[in-house]
Amino acid sequence: MTVLLLRPYLPGDAEATRRCFHRAVHGTAAADYDDGQLASWAPDEFDAAAWALRRENTATWVAERDGRLVGFSDVDDSGYIDMMFVDPAAARTGVASALLEKVTEVARTNGATQLTVSASITARPLFERHGFTVVAEQLVELRGSALTNFRMTRDL
Repeated sequence: MTVLLLRPYLPGDAEATRRCFHRAVHGTAAADYDDGQLASWAPDEFDAAAWALRRENTATWVAERDGRLVGFSDVDDSGYIDMMFVDPAAARTGVASALLEKVTEVARTNGATQLTVSASITARPLFERHGFTVVAEQLVELRGSALTNFRMTRDL
């Protein structure tokens, strides 16, 4: 297996991160959510400019292997992780764990004392393996579908 490179998000990464997000939701998360929920969570049509702006306005890190984006994550100044997605072709190869280590480091550097995340059913085990605990189960309404996720925290 080749070396995994973690680097800050660049404006040219917008399309690759969007594709990774879509593949992860419709591939990996398909075991835990139905087709309607997946379509609401990651619709085929999206606002490319809004996506790019959102990535640029939050500390986002990407993972590359052989020059190909295989995952990304972010963390805001308070320690909230909004996105953690890995391409299904790179699943279970350490990408998510490496990204989580990186955003943890960024959060500490920025003065956060706790990490928080609203983890999907799919992502919950990853976060639990890394010391997060469930604070609450949530039912989130998104584009006409209700999706279960878990509010989780980990002290830094």
